[in-house]
Amino acid sequence: PGDVERAREAAAAAERVVVKAGTNSLTDEDSKLDRVKLDKLVADVMDLRREGKEVVLVSSGAVGAGIGHLEQTHLDRDTDEIEESQALSTVGQSLLMRHYTQSFDRYDQSVAQILVTGKDLDSPERLRNVRNTVETLLEWGVVPVINENDAVATDELRIGDNDMLSASVALALDVDLLVTLTDVAGVYTGNPKRDPDASVIEAVGSNYDDVRAIIGDSTTTDFGGIQTKVEGARDIAESGRPAIIAGSAEPNVLARIAAGKSAGTLFVPTTGETDE
Repeated sequence: PGDVERAREAAAAAERVVVKAGTNSLTDEDSKLDRVKLDKLVADVMDLRREGKEVVLVSSGAVGAGIGHLEQTHLDRDTDEIEESQALSTVGQSLLMRHYTQSFDRYDQSVAQILVTGKDLDSPERLRNVRNTVETLLEWGVVPVINENDAVATDELRIGDNDMLSASVALALDVDLLVTLTDVAGVYTGNPKRDPDASVIEAVGSNYDDVRAIIGDSTTTDFGGIQTKVEGARDIAESGRPAIIAGSAEPNVLARIAAGKSAGTLFVPTTGETDE
């Protein structure tokens, strides 16, 4: 309990936060961008900005924005061609940023767009350039919105890719907290969409192997791609910082975290001793 409480306090005190919003947190049942969900996310981010925190937003949703815009005119929704997803993302990315710009404008908050691929984070020189750009934006009080550059990232565009991207960005920027927002309220003891008795696991620390065994039994698609979210959160915890997986629909979810209250599943920073 002491470790969990300390981790919660560290999360509340975080001065630099990466917030990752998944596709399901931004789109409706028809996979189209949902402006109400996006506005809620922006309001939540602004709760952190009002606390004086620096926020980097890693956002999915470009493909969904593309689907909504083209209204299926050019789309055969039964195909899952990677080329189609890439093309949709290019249509949707500027629309997604337009929505973010309009939504943040209500708070006089400037935003910036950064598109990256995994390779940008693997190359030391390119990673340094990304880091310098983000550092400058944060100094200016701008909220960077980072997304995968789906147009060129052929081997990516898979469920969970932005989860690993957000963890890599969080580590590269030396942030104090990673919050992954998803369409479920955290990490559960089972698949909440199939198991009515499944409950949210409040904290993950020494029980990590047990948690990994639980989610290993779930399929990625119908469980919010939870494996990659857990892996990303664990990477942050192993670097000595807290991470949280929480429900994007929960009222004032980021304000609750900033107030040190319980929200979703908290990953307790490890002290260097792991069970592996």
